[in-house]
Amino acid sequence: MKILANENFPLKSVKLLEKAGFDIKAIAVDKPGISDKEVIQLAEKEKRTIITFDKDYGELIYKHGFKPEAGVIFMRLSNFKPEDPGIYLLKVFKTKDLNFYQKLTVIDKEKIRQRIYSKPKG
Repeated sequence: MKILANENFPLKSVKLLEKAGFDIKAIAVDKPGISDKEVIQLAEKEKRTIITFDKDYGELIYKHGFKPEAGVIFMRLSNFKPEDPGIYLLKVFKTKDLNFYQKLTVIDKEKIRQRIYSKPKG
């Protein structure tokens, strides 16, 4: 799985996922300050799943028609240490048989929800 960590995703969690063998790039390191639309374009170009704490991605997908092929994981966690999102995602990736392709996945401490979107034809 190739991952693109949005700028708001903690670097300690990026390092945990990297150490676990994931191909992960961090916007905070590689391209700080780029827009959400540019993050989506980069994810599309490199076929990476976006992980973010930014709820604007739902609007970009469902209102503005952005459909990153490898999907978006929106994490709704609060009061966490910088390594907690990475630890949580490692558990999710190991124990859940989830497909993130063309889906907005919302993860919080109680549940995981996925909503499918499809690529526009053309």
